[in-house]
Amino acid sequence: MRKKQEKDKVWKDYYDRRNILDEISDEAVDFTLEGDLREEILSGKRKRKLKNVTIKIDPLQIVAIKKLSNMKSIPYQTLIRHWLAEGIKNEMDLVLK
Repeated sequence: MRKKQEKDKVWKDYYDRRNILDEISDEAVDFTLEGDLREEILSGKRKRKLKNVTIKIDPLQIVAIKKLSNMKSIPYQTLIRHWLAEGIKNEMDLVLK
């Protein structure tokens, strides 16, 4: 257990030195969806099955993600899925060029 506490301290110090969490605020953020997507979601037409996966993430990164998701007023898992989708799209665009 001592090793985990030391590791957590290393990550905490890393984020503290870079003032990463200081850049995150709890201010409200305007968030809008494109018309078609918004309509699909509101009408219930946009249903998809999700599959659970397990990944290890630094606890301080989770805190930061939760703060960001709170700022955007969306669940943190939805935000993570959005980032993954954007990353996959960007990678695919690079590969296909």
